[in-house]
Amino acid sequence: MTTPEAEPEQGGAPRPEERLEKAVRAAEQALIEYEIALETFRVEVENFSRLHEQRLGPVYARLEELEARILEARAARSGDPEDRRRADEARARLMPIPGVEELLHGWMDGDGLFPEATAMLTDQAVRPPKRVRPSEEARRLYRDLARKAHPDLAQEDGERTRREEFITRVNAAYARGDETELRALAEEWAAGPAPERRPSRAEELYVRLEWLDRRKELLTVLAKELEESAIGAMLRLAPDDPDRLLEEIAEQLAAQVSEREAELAELLG
Repeated sequence: MTTPEAEPEQGGAPRPEERLEKAVRAAEQALIEYEIALETFRVEVENFSRLHEQRLGPVYARLEELEARILEARAARSGDPEDRRRADEARARLMPIPGVEELLHGWMDGDGLFPEATAMLTDQAVRPPKRVRPSEEARRLYRDLARKAHPDLAQEDGERTRREEFITRVNAAYARGDETELRALAEEWAAGPAPERRPSRAEELYVRLEWLDRRKELLTVLAKELEESAIGAMLRLAPDDPDRLLEEIAEQLAAQVSEREAELAELLG
């Protein structure tokens, strides 16, 4: 969004800032109401999901067990390798994977497999990190910048933060042996921090409106994800009587269990 030029005051007409302030207040109130509605729906989905799992989880588990047993009975009758494969896959889906933590211990962290583990799995040699020997000029530039921009020279917290961020960039450039980047950083430090310009009231209001708009877009995405989730879709079918919806689903599942049990009995008989 771009900030229009301020309009001159004429005949007691409201200033642009006043109209912007009203727009910001209206947007803030609308966003609050939207967040309340979204949080209300999120809690309803979470509660319904918990009830759904508590009441119907065992029935789903029973259906999956019956399905696996039916496939196993068919495979035993036919002797077909394809039937056996399907039966084994169905049974495997019901079995927990043993020792997962032990298998992965020392192989990966939150960012994925360690390079050594990847190399072992792909039969590739582990590549050592690239080592750079900085030139004399790079060393000179680095030492000069480190002396001038060291965070301990700061007199206040804001300046210390600026120096710490700058030194981080200096260290990275030195680690690469990048003389060009170090020279550019030296010029940047010599120029000093850019002077701060205090934004006008109109600019502050436009920034606030833009933030509110981005927040509304984010909440809209979250609302869509909730509505399109399996539990959210079920809850929308009966927003006023979710307990009755659970009863209907339970009745349908019970009928399916009876059908599967009869089918299994016939195969085993």
